[in-house]
Amino acid sequence: MKKLVAGVLGSLMVCLSLVSPVQADVRKDTLALQENHPKTYTVVKGDTLWDISGMFLKSPWKWPQLWGYNQQIDNPHLIYPGDVLTLKWVDGQPRLVVNDGILRLSPRAKVSPLKDAIPAIPLKDIISFLSDNIVLDSDELTSAPYIVGSVDNRIVAGAGDRVYARGELVADHSRQNIYRPAREYVDPESGESLGYELFKIGEGVIHARAEDIITLDLRKTREEIGSLDRVYPTQTEEIQSIFYPSAAQDEINGKILSVLRGVRQAGQYDVVAISQGAREGLESGHVLTIFKTGERLKDPVTKELIILPSEKSGQMMVFKAYDKVSYALILNATNIISVGDEVRNPQ
Repeated sequence: MKKLVAGVLGSLMVCLSLVSPVQADVRKDTLALQENHPKTYTVVKGDTLWDISGMFLKSPWKWPQLWGYNQQIDNPHLIYPGDVLTLKWVDGQPRLVVNDGILRLSPRAKVSPLKDAIPAIPLKDIISFLSDNIVLDSDELTSAPYIVGSVDNRIVAGAGDRVYARGELVADHSRQNIYRPAREYVDPESGESLGYELFKIGEGVIHARAEDIITLDLRKTREEIGSLDRVYPTQTEEIQSIFYPSAAQDEINGKILSVLRGVRQAGQYDVVAISQGAREGLESGHVLTIFKTGERLKDPVTKELIILPSEKSGQMMVFKAYDKVSYALILNATNIISVGDEVRNPQ
């Protein structure tokens, strides 16, 4: 795990590398510097690699293959609060180096916990969506076991109660989650059903099984458990919390389907669902540009209805991709972002 964290943060730090003005004229994939980028920057608690990259680069999700080598730390891919980033020229190329890139001899190595390293994005804004929300297609939803009742024939149940479900378990794990269907996602253009969103309302442990009847003891509940709530296995894999920002290889033309906190408008660090997924080539870490859908106006001369051009209004990063739907975190917003706005490949 330590190697994984170091490696991915290394890739993210590469985005702080810069290219010379001469190269910018001849290469289409060069990075543009912010006009007011600082010469040095001291990392503080609460920073993210995305935010720091954005101080130096107009497209913080881009990076070249190499960045300045820093001899004074064992792993140059991790930065911590208090580290000083300095813009320097190395072999004719600008580089960001940590703590001046000076080799400091010491009888003891400086040890910093990995958990104190600066994260790529604000994980606190997505951690619940990584573990508590899932999207299932119609067949997966209808085939998942459902709650039929509880002890003493009570209508609802909570933590400490025993409930019964009926159906075939997706995975034969002792720990199961209880989910409640929230909404169906439908493609606004084609009308295709993209899947059903479910949110976790409880956790249970299997007590017994008899044919297709499953007995569950509830351990934790956020809401009262009732009939027709669905049983789905607890994730056994570690929740992904490290991301590689990059551009999707395939053409993406989607729409914002919902803002996951339940409103229709969103801003920076809000989570949204979009109408593209793994089927279209999206993966965790893919960065997309958001465009405000153009308004409809009536031409005052011809009286015909016209649609104004869409305008760029922000950037987002996919952190969880299902087959036809993805969850994404809005990383910056220059305008109010609404359900129905367009998402495309970054320019």
